[in-house]
Amino acid sequence: MLRAAAVAGALSLVPVAGHADQLMWIDHLGFLAGDPSVSVSFNAVNSGVGGGLSGLIIQSTTTGEDATGGGNKVIQTSLAVPPGYLVDGVRVCYESSATSSFISQIRLAQVQDPPATALVLLDDGDDLVDPGPVCTDSAAPAEPVDPAIGALLLSLRVNFGDTAERIVVRGVALHLVVDPDSLLLTHTHEYLTGRGAGHNNTVVQTSGPVEPPAE
Repeated sequence: MLRAAAVAGALSLVPVAGHADQLMWIDHLGFLAGDPSVSVSFNAVNSGVGGGLSGLIIQSTTTGEDATGGGNKVIQTSLAVPPGYLVDGVRVCYESSATSSFISQIRLAQVQDPPATALVLLDDGDDLVDPGPVCTDSAAPAEPVDPAIGALLLSLRVNFGDTAERIVVRGVALHLVVDPDSLLLTHTHEYLTGRGAGHNNTVVQTSGPVEPPAE
């Protein structure tokens, strides 16, 4: 329990105003290029987009949204979700150097058992043509995604109108909801608050996750 709580804290679970879910920011600098036509880089001094705030810089040697040899032109990363939570959406914060280059799809897929295929569970194909800087939320999946079933892969498809343009990702977060079937909701245990002389040896009991207060 203590380890799970520490992991959740480290991953920055933040209540979302006006929503029942929690927002967990992930490492947006950990995305990998999906094919040789795409490159990702980082410059802490100047990203080259807008005011220059750093972020994951995406560039492409080809135009359009198709990868070299076919398929989607994407960047991709795997996701770690704390126990007791389900994924109910994605938030992406970005800025583009021009409206002709943009994120064209947010996709969440889950690796199956055996690990030969991945099932797409969230597929938002809205073109994010606002050059920003802006944060936008994806559509929700048909039902919240259980990360315990299999590894989760998050892909951002990109469409480039010019190979000289850039897209900078400045933050990515997951919308999480409490898993109603999680044992963390009902598990409790008793412990003593202190031992020995000068301590009160009071028996207390832990509780499960507590929902954030309503706004």
